[in-house]
Amino acid sequence: MDEIGGLRMFVNSRTRNRGTVETQQGTALNRGWKFATIAVLLSGGLAACSYDGPSPQPVPSEIGTPTGTARAAGADVGIRSALGPVVSDSFGNADFYTTLAGDTTEMVAHSFRLSDAKLAEFNDLDHEGTLATGIRLRLIPAPGPIIGAKGTAVVDAKGIPISYVVAPNDTIGGITYRFGLTDEQLAEANKVAITYEKGGVYFLLAGKHLRLQKNPVDSRSGTGASVNNSFGKTIFYTTVDGDSLDSLGYIFRCSTAQLLQYNPSLATDRHIPAGTRVRLIPGELKIDGARGSFTADAAGIPLTYTTAPGDTEIQVALRFGVTDLRSANRPLTGGAGAWYDLAPSLDEFAPGQTISLDLNKPINK
Repeated sequence: MDEIGGLRMFVNSRTRNRGTVETQQGTALNRGWKFATIAVLLSGGLAACSYDGPSPQPVPSEIGTPTGTARAAGADVGIRSALGPVVSDSFGNADFYTTLAGDTTEMVAHSFRLSDAKLAEFNDLDHEGTLATGIRLRLIPAPGPIIGAKGTAVVDAKGIPISYVVAPNDTIGGITYRFGLTDEQLAEANKVAITYEKGGVYFLLAGKHLRLQKNPVDSRSGTGASVNNSFGKTIFYTTVDGDSLDSLGYIFRCSTAQLLQYNPSLATDRHIPAGTRVRLIPGELKIDGARGSFTADAAGIPLTYTTAPGDTEIQVALRFGVTDLRSANRPLTGGAGAWYDLAPSLDEFAPGQTISLDLNKPINK
């Protein structure tokens, strides 16, 4: 397979606190540059590994309150912390707690930043106060569908949710709430930059299988040298001992399929030797809407691009990891636009134009 197609564009919206259920905002990009930073999700194709940008302000949730945090909260005066065994997920989020003698509902709830009511709801408790020793308490919602997350989940032997099948009308907030994750963690587990959703057509496709946890990776991974373009996007990485397709995917938000397509020398059944130069953008690989030729410097960083019929701003930017193509192609008269010609009805480049892909070497006309 030598081409990438079927790309869909969306803007970034994400939450930051574990368990906080928030409604995602954002407007799908139909044409042109409506936002300085964009991200992509595939529908039958591949795109550049990741983009990151500012998040719109979230609106309050209708589902509930936070489920807790990955670590116990510092104890207030007069409330000691719960010190029993904790079962945590791959991100360090505490999902289960086993009580010790003298533990109380208030103590456990406080230690994991839960309300007493939420702790009781998750565990079907009908009383407050002292808890029996050895009770295994849930710190995330009880198993089963909830509003915004009505699909089926798979758990491991410890009870940690590891995968989920998206149901119609699911939301990012519902899924992260049900499984005690942040949307950033959900994105990392699935090796995508963000988890933007609006209308069930980008990330949350009904029937899609989502990962809820990360696979173990070597602690040495991710310490190799990176090559960034002038926009700050990492486009090449040189591996070290311990790097793997998973570790690279989690760090750079590249799916295994992307990494294999960008780097034909890699394979799922082979170790990645230290010193391997891994490409993180399509680059030489032509994609729909960006089929032209380009030049690069000695480090492989793209410098210029010559447009082909059917090329668009967004797809050219995605192919080369450029976050603001127009900023490298300002008109001599000044202003925020670009000098190059577009077909207004299609937002397509006129073919045969040579444009800059490097902020440090702009082309101004």
